[in-house]
Amino acid sequence: MPSSTDTATTPYQERSKAKRGPSVKAFLLLWILLIGTGITAAYIYSNELKQDMLQQLQQENRQQMTLLKTEYEQNLTELSAQVEELNSKVQSFNELLTFTKDNATSKTDNSNKLYTQLNEVKKQLDTLQKKMDLLK
Repeated sequence: MPSSTDTATTPYQERSKAKRGPSVKAFLLLWILLIGTGITAAYIYSNELKQDMLQQLQQENRQQMTLLKTEYEQNLTELSAQVEELNSKVQSFNELLTFTKDNATSKTDNSNKLYTQLNEVKKQLDTLQKKMDLLK
C-alpha cells in the first residue's frame, strides 16, 4: 500500500508545483510590470512638471524683460529731455559768452584807443608845457 499512496501523493505534489510555478512567475512578472509602469509614469510626470516650470519661468522672464524695457525707455526719454535742456542752457551760455566777448573786445579796443589818445595828449601837453617854460 505504501506504493499506492506514494503514487497518489506524487501526482498531487507535481500538480501543486506546476500550479505554484506559473503563479509565482506571473506574480513576479506583474510586480516588475507595475514597478516599470510606476517608474515610467514618474519619469513622464516629472518631465511634464519640468516643462510647466520652464514655461512659467519663461513667461515671468518675458514679463520682467518687458517691464525693464519700458522702464529703460522711460529713463532714456527722461535723460534725453534733460540732455536737450542742458544743450539749450549751454547754447544760451555760449551766446551770452559770445555777446560778452564781442562787447568786451570793442570796449577794450575803445579803452585802448582812448588810453593811446590820452597818452598822446599828455605828450603833447608835456611838449607844450616845455615850450611854455621856454617862452617864459
